[in-house]
Amino acid sequence: MDTDQRIEQQAGRSIAEIFFEEGEEGFRDRETRIIRQLVADDNQVVALGGGAVLREENRRILAAEGRTLWLRASVEAIHQRLAGDLSTAASRPDLTSQGGLDEIRQLLDRRTPVYQSCADQTVETDGITPQQVTDRILAALE
Repeated sequence: MDTDQRIEQQAGRSIAEIFFEEGEEGFRDRETRIIRQLVADDNQVVALGGGAVLREENRRILAAEGRTLWLRASVEAIHQRLAGDLSTAASRPDLTSQGGLDEIRQLLDRRTPVYQSCADQTVETDGITPQQVTDRILAALE
């Protein structure tokens, strides 16, 4: 289950629209509600947006309900993935004034310690296919 997709479904709007109309705090409130709903169901994988674990409440929920895997990627790999996704610009807001590589670098620098602190395991994703990432996730969960 993907939290961002669920948020958009429930709101009937894109994440970019939610950010514009409700601000980041409004989006994060929605995100926390969705996380609570999704982790209540056993035996499923919940895909979080990159900022979800920044909120301490979300980290507590995740720690209490299951295992957390950090899908780690380099700044360059993240940039390539976002650039290759045609829906990114329309659906995702810039979170800093820089945008692009500088934004990714800045966010990753700030977020990495949080990711490390709450990850039970790390899955390296650079240079591999989505199927290989899935295989590594399944192996980590065994």
